Amino acid sequence: MHIVLQIVFVALLAAAVWLFTKNILQIRRNIFLGQPEDLTDNKPQRWKNLLLLALGQKKMFKNPLVAIMHLVIYAGFIIINLEVLEIVLDGIFGTHRLFFPWLGGLYLFLINFFEILAVGVIIVCIAFLSRRNILKLKRFISKDLNGWPRSDANYILIAEIILMSLFLTMNAADRALQLQGNEHYHNTGSFVFSGLLAPLFSGFSQGTLMGIERTCWWIHIAGILAFLNYLPYSKHLHIMLAFPNAWYTRLNLQGKMTNMVSVQNEVKYMMQPELAPTTGDAQTPKFGAKDVFDLSWKNLLDAYSCTECGRCSAACPANITGKLLSPRKIMMDTRDRATEVGKNIAINQQFKNDGKTLVKDYITVEELRACTTCNACVEACPVSISPLDIIIQLRRSLIMEDSNAPQEWNAMFGNIENNFAPWKFSPEDRDKWVEDLA
Repeated sequence: MHIVLQIVFVALLAAAVWLFTKNILQIRRNIFLGQPEDLTDNKPQRWKNLLLLALGQKKMFKNPLVAIMHLVIYAGFIIINLEVLEIVLDGIFGTHRLFFPWLGGLYLFLINFFEILAVGVIIVCIAFLSRRNILKLKRFISKDLNGWPRSDANYILIAEIILMSLFLTMNAADRALQLQGNEHYHNTGSFVFSGLLAPLFSGFSQGTLMGIERTCWWIHIAGILAFLNYLPYSKHLHIMLAFPNAWYTRLNLQGKMTNMVSVQNEVKYMMQPELAPTTGDAQTPKFGAKDVFDLSWKNLLDAYSCTECGRCSAACPANITGKLLSPRKIMMDTRDRATEVGKNIAINQQFKNDGKTLVKDYITVEELRACTTCNACVEACPVSISPLDIIIQLRRSLIMEDSNAPQEWNAMFGNIENNFAPWKFSPEDRDKWVEDLA
């Protein structure tokens, strides 16, 4: 019987790992649909960003209470995986608490630490569910999250509560079997929380207790493998992508706009015609971005790293004043478009024009025009995402490729082109205002 269960477990584990790997590779392909960009300079600073922003969650601590609660969930997810390692090895080799004979007293300390984290995760998940569904904080009830995104967040929190409860129940049944002297269950000593629950099982037979313990064990590990394969479809993919996103953060000043070399060259050639290429094979440059193919791969990594927390939209002055713009929606729409393009490629082996673009079909002109380029969204993001960079590139395409700008902007552009200033004054008349001061 044991060998059959081992085979079932190994098959389940292999299927879960295979499916997860397949989905992650698809997401990687979608990210690299973007244009190349070299972000490998200044490695010491990148290591610092990785440790402070991703691992240390530095920007979360602008709100210390929420940061501590988030840290509990984060630590629970990372550290309790050490316990999952033992479960996986037990499932493969048909053992029970494989590490106990090797670790001795340290094993009890670790399990107790895991249980403290598990209880902390349950408490914090309940608090976060309350914030979303009872207190209904404004950024959690925004129309950006209507439908699947709102449900996704609730499903994850509920799943974490269930997984942690199964872990504690499994340990409680295990401890009850130890107290009854079952030879297959090592006497590890009392667990800090499940040890308090163990007396509740004292009236159960050993067969019933083993059924409870094994059922919790199987559901717990199957739930974790299911959670693993849910991540690629969920906003909680940021659990993994926050690390590469922090490493590949742009190190230039926040809000600094990247000049377009092609435009700089046009101005240079106008001022110095002798520098213009004479071969005649120069390609017409493409200005800005109209679809995900025109964005940088870092923009697409940003989109897949988005936590949908809404801090960017809550800080956005355009959003606050009722404009259509929501930086969170910009990131969600970019990710949705990249995913759709990826599916198109998977079906057709290459991208088949679907008549859609990121601009207009996903993100409207009105949204892009509402942005004040104030950089508040970039500053607010806890994982260093830049909605602003995407907005600027999409807006450049609208103006420079489609000549799509408000009349007021066109008047200003005309003045700059003809008068070298935003105002409708000839350069020769610019200093006339000082004549009366003479």
